[in-house]
Amino acid sequence: MRAVGVVCEYNPFHRGHQYLLKTCRELLGADTAVVCALSGDFVQRGEAAVFDKFARAEAACRCGADLVLELPMPWCLSSAEGFARGGVGLLGALGVSELCFGSETGELEPLQALAALLTDPAFQERVRARLTREPKLSYASARQAEAACICGDRAALLGQPNNILAVEYLKAIRTLGLDVQPVAIRRQGSAHDRDAEQGELRSASEIRRRMAAGGRVENDIPPEAFAVYETESARGRGMTDRRALETAMLARLRLLHEEDCLLLPDAADGLGRRLYRAIRENGSPDEICAAAATRRYALARIRRMLLCACLEVREGMSAGLPPYARVLALNARGRAFLRAAGERSTVPILTKPAAVRELDTRAAEIFTLGARAHDFACLAMPGGAQIRPDEDWRKAPAIV
Repeated sequence: MRAVGVVCEYNPFHRGHQYLLKTCRELLGADTAVVCALSGDFVQRGEAAVFDKFARAEAACRCGADLVLELPMPWCLSSAEGFARGGVGLLGALGVSELCFGSETGELEPLQALAALLTDPAFQERVRARLTREPKLSYASARQAEAACICGDRAALLGQPNNILAVEYLKAIRTLGLDVQPVAIRRQGSAHDRDAEQGELRSASEIRRRMAAGGRVENDIPPEAFAVYETESARGRGMTDRRALETAMLARLRLLHEEDCLLLPDAADGLGRRLYRAIRENGSPDEICAAAATRRYALARIRRMLLCACLEVREGMSAGLPPYARVLALNARGRAFLRAAGERSTVPILTKPAAVRELDTRAAEIFTLGARAHDFACLAMPGGAQIRPDEDWRKAPAIV
């Protein structure tokens, strides 16, 4: 069975996401299975997702996806490069033939050219040299500046969030040697950093802001997804409130030793020590992040590190590819794809959480880490204190 892969967070699933899935199927054929690799309970911007992974997976499956797999937590809380490598690698392991993604440009050729440039060892050496000359420059800024020296205005694509991820997906296909064809679709709607104008689709970040302020979002979310979110809210599992996690986060952070911070992802170049000092000198997660962030170290990177410290994610855990494919939601076409994929998949496919105990030590470690993170994320829900621990070990996939 032909299948197209999508790496996603769906935080929350909205009409722009629905447009991309619909366009995938129109381009590749009505019988093509749409397989998603979805971030779990924490997302790459360094915070808890607005709804848990099970609700977001079901919403996606009711709005165009056929099979939703979980991208395990170490890759969710990684850099754009690590996030893309984990998602693309997981989908490639199951045998998708295409990878579909949105981008601001919607044109594949310039993105492919940038991906080829960024994977060139000579270019990487140029970036390192610039960082040595300008130590306060962030890696992303140094990379874009060096790219501009070589390919001019095309380098500006590296300043737009969806283009950045698109380039990372293409890099992952190249470096992993996957026989996967990329499909670039022009992103619809407002930019991430501004509110939508009349008639525009709202971005996920704007929808989250409106939800947090008590605004109405039912016109921005497909009705099938909105019904899932309303059901969750009625069960006390509604939109997460990051402020509800602050005390739990501080309790974990204040028990850390400096050595713990040195073992975190991205802790090199003195950043682990800087983060530890910020933890000892400040009274809230926001204050800690503000104290540790600099022009070189972006706020999102610090937020991810802080969550990694709370959730016991260590450097090296996101090395390589995810060790299993855990199913969160599927429909009939998704089941048919799984039957076909089972014979060729290069990673075990988990439809029952307990089956991870039959796998190797690394798989069990990664799953247990995600299960504990789910328990932690549930504390951010309105009724989180009433949710029993170890839910991740009991939850079966949603069948749509």
